[in-house]
Amino acid sequence: MYKDLSSGVKISLTRSISTSFEAYLAKIGWDEGKFSMEEFMKFWQAYFTESAAWYDKIPNDLLVNPDFHEEIAQKIDEVIEKILNEEPTKKQIESIEKLQKELGTNYTYSCKAEAAYIEQLLKNQLNQ
Repeated sequence: MYKDLSSGVKISLTRSISTSFEAYLAKIGWDEGKFSMEEFMKFWQAYFTESAAWYDKIPNDLLVNPDFHEEIAQKIDEVIEKILNEEPTKKQIESIEKLQKELGTNYTYSCKAEAAYIEQLLKNQLNQ
């Protein structure tokens, strides 16, 4: 079912998952102890019903199909795994190290998306 969607819809759906996941993690401060898959799913659902271009392009009978939901759950797992396993860039690492030295902080991060969050957090602290 998922594989039968147009490439544009699949790309949009994947982008909505990654955008929502990163926004949700930013909302909880990338605190693993605050993470709830149920809360993320609510967050993603609110995002795609209000903002995602793909939602209106999928027929209702497919949207309510349990097999389709299972395929989407698998896609969510794949997207999350990819995000969490993408290494921070050299540029991000250098920037964060410089900012942390300047601010006297010691934030840790493990992936590119979390590094982007930390880098922005540090820049905001520097500008205050």
